Amino acid sequence: MTTLPLTKWKQQKKIDMEKKVTVKVYVEWADKNFCATLGENVPGVVAITAKDVRELKKEVAETLRFHVEGMLADGDEVPQWLVDGNYEFEYNYVDAAALIHACEPYASIAALSRATGINQRQLSHYANGLRHPRPEQRQRILEGVHRIGRELLSVV
Repeated sequence: MTTLPLTKWKQQKKIDMEKKVTVKVYVEWADKNFCATLGENVPGVVAITAKDVRELKKEVAETLRFHVEGMLADGDEVPQWLVDGNYEFEYNYVDAAALIHACEPYASIAALSRATGINQRQLSHYANGLRHPRPEQRQRILEGVHRIGRELLSVV
């Protein structure tokens, strides 16, 4: 059996700790709230609701810490990366309504309309859950959001 010298082992351990596990957060729009669930790599079921995206992101982090503490207290098996807090969140907006509402603090429906080429009324229908876009249309919305982001980043 080959063993690493202690300094090599510490360096490898540091590299391993720097590699964070991605926890997917699936976000949907539920009437007048955001609703989120955590990905399959988190044991158990975790669901969170919040009025806005900032609150949701704060609640996701706090709720996961609370969930891990509860699993440990119950004697459940918990992956070490969860115990150590060695993870980062990736937010996936499942439906168009959640995606559009998540952008509200930064871009109006009118700005989104200009960036996507989709008329404001249609976007409003998507945001309110009255209609659901085809996958190609949802992709146009996502690309429009990214276009707005790039434009904002190019300001110097």
